[in-house]
Amino acid sequence: MFIQPWDAALDDAEWRTWIADGHDFGILSVNGLPGQAPVVVPTHFIVDDGDLLIHLARPNPVWKTIEADPDVTFTVTGDYAFVPGPWRTGPDVPPTDGVPTSYYAAVQFTCRASVVDEPEAKADLLRRQMAHFQPEGDHAAIEPGLPPYGRMLTGIRGLRLDVTAVRAKFKYDDHKPVEQRTDTARRLTERGTGLDTPTAAQQLRRLDRIGPWKP
Repeated sequence: MFIQPWDAALDDAEWRTWIADGHDFGILSVNGLPGQAPVVVPTHFIVDDGDLLIHLARPNPVWKTIEADPDVTFTVTGDYAFVPGPWRTGPDVPPTDGVPTSYYAAVQFTCRASVVDEPEAKADLLRRQMAHFQPEGDHAAIEPGLPPYGRMLTGIRGLRLDVTAVRAKFKYDDHKPVEQRTDTARRLTERGTGLDTPTAAQQLRRLDRIGPWKP
């Protein structure tokens, strides 16, 4: 992932807060076996003491590749929108000469994966996930050997991803003039399609912290 200086996270707290703010679905990318393409799996995840926890179905083809090479990448993307060219032109430039772009936030984790297969360890992983995704606790106990979840544990395997590096990108034209960024956020809010509204919120949040870009 290429990151321009003005797109970089301002500090670790920025990307950590962004992840904690409901961005808990990502893409697991695993090196393919010789002669095969990489395996890419979309899945929910949680952060647990700095590690990422996920679980996948036992038939998933990802397991053989992880056993061969446990070094993986996990990518989370969100708050994205297409920005038309006319929105990005300066005052003396014809609108049709504007160059469009994409706004988005992305956090990319480089990880070392370890498989969680022991029944109680898998149950504990699921309990942690449920505490995040279903905090009301309106579910049966997750215990090996007890229905309904106990008998399902054999059908899944867990993964603990030990994070070794993090790269975060917040691409919202932070090198452009303040007035232009403010106007783009207004246009996104007025358009209001897809993720335009949260994208505008990210742009305004960054604008508030950065102000005029200083190389």
